[in-house]
Amino acid sequence: MPIRIPDALPAFGVLENENIFVMDEHRADTQDIRPLKIAILNLMPTKIVTETQLLRLLSNTPLQVEITLLKTQSYTPTHTPQEHLESFYRNFDDVKNQKFDGLIITGAPIEDKKYEDVAYWEEICRIFEWSNKNVYSCFYICWAALAAMYHYYGIQKYEFPEKLSGVFRHKVKMPAHPVVRGFDQYFYAPHSRHYGVKTEDIKACEDLDILASSEKTGVYIASSKDMRRIYVTGHSEYDHDTLKNEYFRDFAKGMNPNVPENYFPYDDPEREPVNVWRSHAHLLYSNWLNYVVYQKTPYDLGAI
Repeated sequence: MPIRIPDALPAFGVLENENIFVMDEHRADTQDIRPLKIAILNLMPTKIVTETQLLRLLSNTPLQVEITLLKTQSYTPTHTPQEHLESFYRNFDDVKNQKFDGLIITGAPIEDKKYEDVAYWEEICRIFEWSNKNVYSCFYICWAALAAMYHYYGIQKYEFPEKLSGVFRHKVKMPAHPVVRGFDQYFYAPHSRHYGVKTEDIKACEDLDILASSEKTGVYIASSKDMRRIYVTGHSEYDHDTLKNEYFRDFAKGMNPNVPENYFPYDDPEREPVNVWRSHAHLLYSNWLNYVVYQKTPYDLGAI
């Protein structure tokens, strides 16, 4: 089954050209099936790029998935055309009376701010609390993962001596866990952040399981015991050139960034990077959709 998205969304043409099975809304409406309802709260400034990355990963299952794109209403994005936001995005108030099988909240380039100083922090907290009764499972990425752990468990974030940027090897800690089922014992994933959480703080929280980590990045994937909250501190959704674009963007700004680790061949930014995390990324999202969302969500969403 395909992912169900508006045929005018820029991602539709991109994914179709990649031979990824997408279905326009009209055709989907003629099928006698209840699709999984997944909401994506996109906090990234490059919304079109991020939505395409996530839709690519969500499309790699035999399940029909219906996507609702959300944006904050307490902060107006400035890097995405307003017509795109008006055409494809909704505010939280538009969906607060609905229920969803799953919710994805992306990262955001606001790590240096205290959580309470983030312009939309109050709105994010409302969404966190709303999701407890209106969403079966939430998938938090990077900043959202740190913010959710702070909100639910009081786990503090800590600044790294220098930005963590690159592609790092991780080890599966709980190979029988559904979220990491089928993973190689060691696998790679990109990171791009200045802050993290301490492993000992997560271990001290009885509700959290550490599913994958590395010495360099710390905890990469964690889950609540009931799997209704999945925390991913890295960016498995990144394209092969996302870290490259970030590096040259910061270089052009005179920020003198470090070359992302284990990314460019021979650490040479003039060489084209190779994607060594694509299969892991697809498996991570398909595991979440299948084992956590599809297998666990009540058929009647009103029963959440």
